[in-house]
Amino acid sequence: MSVLPLVFTSGWASGINAYAVVLLLGIFGATGLSDDVPESLQRPEILITAGVLFLCEAVADKIPYVDSVWDSVHTVIRPAAGAWVGALLAGQSGSLSDLAAGAIGGSTALASHTVKAGTRMAINTSPEPFSNFVMSTAEDLGVAGILTFAMFHPEAAAIIAGVLLLAGLLALLFLISRIRRFLRRRAQRREEKRLAARVGQPPD
Repeated sequence: MSVLPLVFTSGWASGINAYAVVLLLGIFGATGLSDDVPESLQRPEILITAGVLFLCEAVADKIPYVDSVWDSVHTVIRPAAGAWVGALLAGQSGSLSDLAAGAIGGSTALASHTVKAGTRMAINTSPEPFSNFVMSTAEDLGVAGILTFAMFHPEAAAIIAGVLLLAGLLALLFLISRIRRFLRRRAQRREEKRLAARVGQPPD
């Protein structure tokens, strides 16, 4: 079970930025920083692909509404990446079955992705665009920092990731009402515009 903390932390991080996780783990393994990273994550084509996609996400994730569209597309990708990375890490260490590690990594990634996507929807209800940039930057730095910390102190990093995940889920519960009000107001404005356009049409 020694690899379980790293599987959990990588799953949490994958739900926020899966490409950063693959890229960082590959770099950690290629540079010899960690022996727990499988060689498949260190392959040049994997690192290049993850790097390019990470740059795309770094841009899309900081633009209001574009970030929510990006999150929607990655509802399947991030949990799948978390499960894939978790299974690879378990296979490398041999201390946790691939199936169990994939389930842990995938479910943790799905939970953290839900927090991220829901938080972004709430932030997009604000008229100013700066919150998206600040939140995205904080997420990128948090993923990089905690994943790096996990290379040296996996148990402590897993505890931090667990606390952040729990706090995020609790915060999301409070934000759900705000998101619902925003969606209702937007639907109401659309209906008002539709009715106004119909009233303004000349009679047949």
